[in-house]
Amino acid sequence: RTMNTSVKTGNARGTGGLDCETRTKSFGDLKIEGKAVDEYTLEITANKPVPILPTRMGVVSLSSPNTPNDKLVLHPIGTGPYVFVKWTPGQEIILKRNEHYWGKKPVVEGARYIWRKESAVRAAMVKVGEADIAPNIAVQDATDASMDFSYPNSETTRLRIDVTRPPLNDRRVRLALNYAVDRKALRGSVLSKDVIPATQIVVPSINGHNPNLKVWPYDPAKAKALLAEAKAAGVPVDKQIEIVGRINIYPNATETMEAMMAMFQAVGFKVKLRMLEVAEWLDILTKPYAEDRGPVLLQAQHDNNNGDAVFSVFNKYACKGAQATTCDPKLDALIEKASTLSGDERRKTWQEVFRIINEDLVSDVWMYHMVGYSRVGKRINFTP
Repeated sequence: RTMNTSVKTGNARGTGGLDCETRTKSFGDLKIEGKAVDEYTLEITANKPVPILPTRMGVVSLSSPNTPNDKLVLHPIGTGPYVFVKWTPGQEIILKRNEHYWGKKPVVEGARYIWRKESAVRAAMVKVGEADIAPNIAVQDATDASMDFSYPNSETTRLRIDVTRPPLNDRRVRLALNYAVDRKALRGSVLSKDVIPATQIVVPSINGHNPNLKVWPYDPAKAKALLAEAKAAGVPVDKQIEIVGRINIYPNATETMEAMMAMFQAVGFKVKLRMLEVAEWLDILTKPYAEDRGPVLLQAQHDNNNGDAVFSVFNKYACKGAQATTCDPKLDALIEKASTLSGDERRKTWQEVFRIINEDLVSDVWMYHMVGYSRVGKRINFTP
């Protein structure tokens, strides 16, 4: 009756940096104030019209007013079905059933989460009964149909182009990067055959997704021609570009970047690859950026399952966005407008925002809407 182990990938860290961007995704440039009306009523006021305010607040953590804003705590207070017992950063988290829970008593008495970086190790632990769930394993390890499940995980992968740094500040160069990628070759080889080539940062089920955008075709000849045209115009296309990747951001993350680096080199780019741990990668992902940085393509993955494009766009593309390298007044005005609209107007305005990002700015090398593979042990009844 105790769930033995959930084997997780990557690192566990005790800072606000890994709260899945809750603050920037939920609010961005939005400011809210709260006022206690009575013991059980809170009146919330925003600084501008927000038709979906309840949705935008749906992922906000509640904590004691004594909790520091810049870090998490080791003794959280809550009312959920499980109670925090122990956390050893990077190793394990232990929970036990909350016997005073106000709702239906959970069947499982406790849970232990441990971290193992290697996908094969995570899969093997479930196979032999040392663990019950491995939420994320690589496609090559998903070999047992009775235990392994594939599912869309709402993640979208891309290379974020730092459009402020030459030669990446030239649109022709950014187009050449997109034409250089053979997206079909990565499907069913390094990545799952089920991944979907992307054109924007939200998946098709999210309000504002633009279904009319086309995936950039694989056209190495056109990529070479664009580079030659840019070089003739004085753009320093021979300058070395760095791909900065994050270890285990998704299964086969390093192998994917190695394959894409080879594709860029094949059309004439000078590219090198540097894979980082989470903490170092976060410093490059989020402002303030280093003033002396060179041209960087940042391996990134974004999860929006909250129902609306607002959770993605301001943070990633607005001038004041915490993780934006773009700054376009026309785009900012449209983001501001879309955020205050509702219904069809909201959807169509977000779709135009995504068209500008993809076709006019070309601020990303788009990769895929991803799928995950989970391995689930025989002791529990769970389908991802």
